[in-house]
Amino acid sequence: MLIIPAIDLKGGKCVRLRQGRMEEATVYSDNPVDVARHWVEDQCARRLHLVDLEGAFAGRPVNGNVVRAIAHEFPELPIQVGGGIRDLATIEYYLEAGVRYVILGTAAVKNPTLVEEACLHYRGHVLVGIDARDGRVAVEGWAEVSELPAAELARRLADVGVSAVVYTDIGRDGMLSGVNVDATVALARAARLPVIASGGVRTLADIEALCAVAREGILGVVVGRAIYEGTLNVREAQEYCDRVLGLYETG
Repeated sequence: MLIIPAIDLKGGKCVRLRQGRMEEATVYSDNPVDVARHWVEDQCARRLHLVDLEGAFAGRPVNGNVVRAIAHEFPELPIQVGGGIRDLATIEYYLEAGVRYVILGTAAVKNPTLVEEACLHYRGHVLVGIDARDGRVAVEGWAEVSELPAAELARRLADVGVSAVVYTDIGRDGMLSGVNVDATVALARAARLPVIASGGVRTLADIEALCAVAREGILGVVVGRAIYEGTLNVREAQEYCDRVLGLYETG
């Protein structure tokens, strides 16, 4: 199971939000490339999770230049990026920049044909982000909550060719309130796809809880506020996962 540091981008800076609210952004660094370097070189992260927060609202890349700079700095590192990816041209833009995986969020609900086309043209490089509030899928940078249950969307994706699902419990995102293990496992069972958990991780106890159910299909966990505020250490968490579960393929 992978411990995946998150770098959320707003105005070219590394920030963290509380429950996806843009007005509640804490700036952690003016230089996201330096932040990435810390997680990769000092904390030995094997994958990074980048989010263009403004792109998610704009429906197009806004911080794409920062994403490209990080990908250029670490050409061999698997990087996954989401936020504002709504067409094949944007997918190609990121993959050509050196990003390994693109995350489709709003498009998975509003334009499912795009997901199918993306998997056809870029098989092995497409993830879908399922962001849920009270079990319902949120879209447009979490500004809208649909009536679609997260588990139902996961089932629809099972046969399309998506490589994995990034599942975020919005109510816990940035709150350090503990990961929603039960909902994550339920989604993995519904999707029959590898799931990357996200939202609420605070301490190593949350990592231990996910490791206990990792064989249900939990590929990794995105960690954000906890690693920026020091309640979780990336290197120690990854070493714990390796020790308990064995060393997984990281690409």
